[in-house]
Amino acid sequence: MTNAAFATTIKHPGLFQGMTWQGPVESIAFDEAGMQACLSQLDLPCYVVRQGVQTGMTTTGSLVPVQSADAGGLEMIAAANAMPTDQFGDPDFMRMYGVQYAYMVGSMANGISSADLVVAIGKAGCLGSFGSAGLSPARIEEAIQKIQAALPNGPYAFNVIHNPNEPNLERKAVELFLQNGVHVVEASAFLSLTPNIVQYRAAGLSVSPAGEIQIGNRILAKVSRKEVATKFMEPAPQKILAQLVEEGRITQQQAILAEKVPVADDITVEADSGGHTDNRPLVALIPSMIGLRDEIQQKFHFLQPVRIGAAGGIATPESTLAAFMMGAAYVLTGSINQGCVEAGSSAHTKSILAQAAMTDVTMAPSADMFEMGVKVQVLKARTLFPMRASKLFELYNRYDSLEAIPVEEREKLEKQIFQRTCETVWEDTVKFFKERDPEQIVRANANPKRKMALVFRWYLGLSSRWSNSGEPGREMDYQIWCGPSMGAFNDWTKGTYLEDVNNRRVADIAFQLLNGAAYHYRVQSLQTQGVQIPLGIARYRPTAPLI
Repeated sequence: MTNAAFATTIKHPGLFQGMTWQGPVESIAFDEAGMQACLSQLDLPCYVVRQGVQTGMTTTGSLVPVQSADAGGLEMIAAANAMPTDQFGDPDFMRMYGVQYAYMVGSMANGISSADLVVAIGKAGCLGSFGSAGLSPARIEEAIQKIQAALPNGPYAFNVIHNPNEPNLERKAVELFLQNGVHVVEASAFLSLTPNIVQYRAAGLSVSPAGEIQIGNRILAKVSRKEVATKFMEPAPQKILAQLVEEGRITQQQAILAEKVPVADDITVEADSGGHTDNRPLVALIPSMIGLRDEIQQKFHFLQPVRIGAAGGIATPESTLAAFMMGAAYVLTGSINQGCVEAGSSAHTKSILAQAAMTDVTMAPSADMFEMGVKVQVLKARTLFPMRASKLFELYNRYDSLEAIPVEEREKLEKQIFQRTCETVWEDTVKFFKERDPEQIVRANANPKRKMALVFRWYLGLSSRWSNSGEPGREMDYQIWCGPSMGAFNDWTKGTYLEDVNNRRVADIAFQLLNGAAYHYRVQSLQTQGVQIPLGIARYRPTAPLI
């Protein structure tokens, strides 16, 4: 490169006025590869110095006052501080969860965020959350045993998802976590507080010998609405606590202590993500939630203020850095992880995720909140699921029972979507809920529209399982939760070793994002001082695995 114009727009020349750089001249890099190497040594400061008409970078030497410098000192132009990746985020987050990095892998239902994934990211010094939503208690308990055996001291978390149509499942999950010593949960899809999530929080409260409140059960609540976030940022309502005491699910002392601490330790602000989402922009949502937290903290004066993390759209070094610079205590990734080797999704699903563009996503009816009209963000490329799921919701709104659907419409439904008769689907549904939640069948038998909803939910529920298991012949019905971040990740990794889905490992991706964020932090630091970074090295690219 022609180097003479490398640093000619220094905005604050007085910043290093009176200082000079001294060190081995041979350590100065004047070529792009050498300068990139300097920027990549994150644990060392990066100095920009001028030698004659050339400007270069180095990570060695030191700054000394001009009056005490040797004759061989060089002009100091700018400097970027060392930026180790464990500098990002809130130290209290890392201390509380026993992690080295302020990075979390969020839960993805039906075991997509598998036990193997949670263990892999946990061993790498980050927090992972098992995707327990949609799984049977036996399957969740199996995961608990596997993860606890591999990570006896953590870090790990398990998901508790709110399901208004099947509240017993939420309660069973909480009971299972309390019985098995799971002390960190990720609460998601909550529309309001429920007795179950409040029980989990309160049941872990005690008083230390010094008289301080000890919090034994930690909650990270994933939310996108301020009204829901407020409930998790404040103490649990007395009404719910009184109910839990009356039912014998917590003690009176635990209820009293619960009135003095927030329901959640951390709020993960969920922006435009895969699955349940309000499609809100992170740059608008994060400042709003931080402001809300500050207002609530001024009101209650908690010993430990609630931390605010960021999720939704985080898939590149730039978006990772942006979240931290907006004040996020930690970042959480989701969509990009289900394409990893350790994820519980099928090889076919991982393959098409690796081909997804940012525009290849859409909203479709959710299985768990179908009757309420709640939608989730899914992949629309190479699958007909979004269109077929929307058709089911259209029929549900139009008719009051399966029998009311016109014969021609019903035949299309059975042939194109179910690939079996409605009667057969209902038989399978009865078998499923007899084990999972028998009360659902009782309610459906008394309400034809409710029965129709369960039949339609048969397809919505199985479609995600087909995606995970790789069900042959059902590829066009795969329900794949996905946000636009998947496309951004694919754009960033194109032409690198991470373009190959077989090379995508969850811990390596985490380190690449964090290293890239630190690299960009240093680039931006130099640019704000007026240094013109060559385009060839201004952007971080993953060149080789970091684990």
